[in-house]
Amino acid sequence: MFVGHLKDKEEIAMNMKEAEKVFKKVAIGKDEGWDDYVMRVFRIEKGGKTPRHIHDWPHINYVIGGQGILYMDGKEYKVEKGSIAFVPNNIEHQFLNAGEEDFEFICIVPAKGEY
Repeated sequence: MFVGHLKDKEEIAMNMKEAEKVFKKVAIGKDEGWDDYVMRVFRIEKGGKTPRHIHDWPHINYVIGGQGILYMDGKEYKVEKGSIAFVPNNIEHQFLNAGEEDFEFICIVPAKGEY
């Protein structure tokens, strides 16, 4: 069991190639007792983006703030607070901040996508 607050989690700057102004907090994962999956919270500052990339695990996403673009499999989707998305494995994807404020979203992946 685990109960906590996101403000108490360490925010890590994502230093991946082509990532710009992207930060991550691991909200729930193996340290909190969830061995199979990981819930992360990403924050992308104005003008920021994740790199376009492909991997062999899926994402489940829920936008909690701001406005963004989800590029997925050659198409762009506008997303905002309340938007949900499923990104299948082996699909090229990218998140971009498309607004004036921070773009924040929850991203749940299998543990192999984080560790």
